Amino acid sequence: MVLGKLLVKIFGSKYERDIKRYTPMVSDINQIYEGLKNLSEDELIGKTDEFRKRLSAGETLDDIMFEAFAVVKEACRRNLGRKWDVSGFEIEWDMVPFDVQLMGAIALHEGKIAEMATGEGKTLVATMPAYLNALTGKGVHIITVNDYLARRDAQWMGGIYEYLGLSVGCIQSEMLPDERRKQYNCDITYGTNSEFGFDYLRDNGIAVHPSQCVQRGHHYAIIDEVDSVLIDEARTPLIISGPAERDTHYYKEFLPLVKRLFRAQYEQVGKMLDKAEKLLKDGSKDNKWEAGLLLLKSKMALPKNRRLLKMLEEGWIKKLVENVETDLIRDKRLSELTEELHFSIDEKGHTVTLSDSGRRILSPNDPELFVVPDITEKLSEIMGDDNLTPAEKEEARQKLAREYEEKNERLHNINQLLKAFALFEKDVDYVIQDGRVVIVDEFTGRLMPSRRYSEGLHQAIEAKEGVDIRQETQTIATITLQNYFRLYDKLAGMTGTAVTEAQEFYEIYGMDVVVIPTNEPVRRIDYEDEIYKTRREKYNAIINEIVRQHEKGRPVLVGTISVDVSETLSRMLTRKGIKHSVLNAKHHQKEAEIVKTAGQPGSVTIATNMAGRGTDIKLGEGVVKCNVCAILPEPGQKPDHPEWEKNCREDMPCGLCIIGTERHEARRIDRQLRG
Repeated sequence: MVLGKLLVKIFGSKYERDIKRYTPMVSDINQIYEGLKNLSEDELIGKTDEFRKRLSAGETLDDIMFEAFAVVKEACRRNLGRKWDVSGFEIEWDMVPFDVQLMGAIALHEGKIAEMATGEGKTLVATMPAYLNALTGKGVHIITVNDYLARRDAQWMGGIYEYLGLSVGCIQSEMLPDERRKQYNCDITYGTNSEFGFDYLRDNGIAVHPSQCVQRGHHYAIIDEVDSVLIDEARTPLIISGPAERDTHYYKEFLPLVKRLFRAQYEQVGKMLDKAEKLLKDGSKDNKWEAGLLLLKSKMALPKNRRLLKMLEEGWIKKLVENVETDLIRDKRLSELTEELHFSIDEKGHTVTLSDSGRRILSPNDPELFVVPDITEKLSEIMGDDNLTPAEKEEARQKLAREYEEKNERLHNINQLLKAFALFEKDVDYVIQDGRVVIVDEFTGRLMPSRRYSEGLHQAIEAKEGVDIRQETQTIATITLQNYFRLYDKLAGMTGTAVTEAQEFYEIYGMDVVVIPTNEPVRRIDYEDEIYKTRREKYNAIINEIVRQHEKGRPVLVGTISVDVSETLSRMLTRKGIKHSVLNAKHHQKEAEIVKTAGQPGSVTIATNMAGRGTDIKLGEGVVKCNVCAILPEPGQKPDHPEWEKNCREDMPCGLCIIGTERHEARRIDRQLRG
C-alpha cells in the first residue's frame, strides 16, 4: 500500500496520466479543426471519400483519427441552427464538441470505457469514433438501452452523419427481416442489446440459408450505459424458444393444496416470530440464542417474510442469527431445523425441500403420492424377476418409467408453486400486465416482456396470480450478452458510473476505464445518509422532505429500487395532495417525457432504477437561483465571494433535490441516481 502511494506520487494517478496523454491529442484535433473552417462545403463533405481512399491505400484509422474527429467537429459547427425531425419533434442543432468530449471520443476509438458524468453529452461523443470506424465500410453498431433512445439518437445524430455522407440505420423491435437487413447494411446502426443479440441468434440458430441472415458482421460497437449491459446483465441469457414437444402440468390442480400448505407454514412462522420477540425482550444469553434459532428457522421456512425481514433490519438481531447459523454449521446440526417445517427453502440456490409433514398436508390419505420412487432399485427388481417374460419385463419397465415421470412432474410442480409463493413477489420481481406475468429486471427496473422464467416457474407464477397459464417453451438458441459482445473485433462503452467496476471490466473484457473530466465544475451538494429504525419512520421522513422542498418550488426526484416502494410513496403523496409522476416498470411508456419534465419547478417524480438511463433531467427556468453555487467552498472554508452573506446550502436552496430511499447493492446505481 505504501509502495502504491509512492508510485502515485511519482507518476501521478491513472486519471492524471490519462488526461496528460489526451491533452496534446485534443490540441492537435483543435488545430486541424481551425484549418477546416476555410474549406468550402463540398471540400468538407469530400473529406469522407478522401479518408476512405487513404484507408484503402494502407493508412490506418489511428493515422486519420485527428483529422476525422476535426471534420465531425467542423460539421457540428456548420450545422448550428439547422433544424430536423427527431421522434416527431423538430430540434435545432446546437452542439459542437468540447475538449472533454474529444477526450471521450479518443477513449472510445481506443476500445476503452469513457466514464462521463450525467449531462456531459455522451450521445454526441459517440459520433466521432462511430464516423471514424464506419469509414472502413464494415459497419458500426451503437447500443442504447431501449427502442425509443435508439430511434431518437439515430435521427438526432443522423443529421451530422448524413451531412458527411454516411448512412444511418436503426433496429426496432417490430421490424421484419428485410427491413432489419436494410438497417444493418447502413454505415452506422443504432439498436438495443437484445435486438442485436436476438438477430445474431436468428441468423445462427434459425436461418437455413445465408440470404436469410440480417447481420453482416461484428466489427466495432459502442455500448451506452455499458456497466448495465456488460456487468449487471452480463450473464442474462438471450433465448429464442419454441413450443415444448409436450406440455403436461398440474399447476391448477395443485394450487389449492399449495395455498393450504403455504398458509400452514406462514402461521407456523408467525408463532415462531411471536416467541422470538418475547425471548429477545427477556434479554438473557440463553433466551437470545433460542430466539436466534427461531429466527433462523423462520428464515429457512419463509426467507422473504416481511415481518422477519423487518426484525432482521436490526443489526444486532441479524448478527445473532448469523452466529447461530455458524454454530449449527460447525456442529453439523443445521439440517435439524428443517425437521419441524413443512418445507424448507434455500434462497440462494432457489431450491425447495418438502418434509413429511408437508406431504401429509398436501395428501393426508396418501403421503407417498409426492415421493419419487428409487427407480434404479425397482428396475433391478423387475429385470431380476425370473417369473416375468421379456415382454412382461418391458411392459413393467415402461409402466415404472411413466409412474416415475408422473411423480417427478407432480413434485416439480409443487416445488415451483412453493417458490412462486415464497420467493417471488408481485410488483417487485414481476408485474401483471394485460393478463400476463411480465418479469421486472432487478437492476434496471425495466419490464422484460420477451423473457420467461424457465423450468415451469413462470407457469407456476401464472397459476398463483390467476392468469392464463401459457404453454411451456423449449430453448432453440441462446447466448449471454457477455458472449455476444465478445464477438466484436473492437468494443467500447460509455457510462456515468464505471470506475467502481474498473477491475471487472479489465479482467473479463480487457477494457480499460478512462474517467473524463466534466466541462464545468460540479455544483452538486451531497448530504450524509439519514438512518431510521423502521420503514414507516423512513417513509414519513421522505414524504415530509418532499413536501418541504415542494413548497419551496424545487423539483424533487425520489429514487426507489422496486415498484412496490415507488407505489407506496405515491399513495402517501396522493393522501397529502401532492401532484407527482411515477416512473416504474408499470408506467414505463412515457419514460422519456416524465424524465424531461422532472426538472421543472415544483415537479415531483418517483422513479425506480430504470429512470435516467439515457435521458437527462434538464432544469427549468427559475430552478437555479444562485449562479455562485458553482464556486461555493466546502463547509469551513472561506468563500471566494465574501460579499454573499447567504449560505446557499441553507438559506437559498436551488436546483434539483434528489432523495434516495435506500442504498442499492450496486454502488453504481446510487451514483447514477445522484448524477
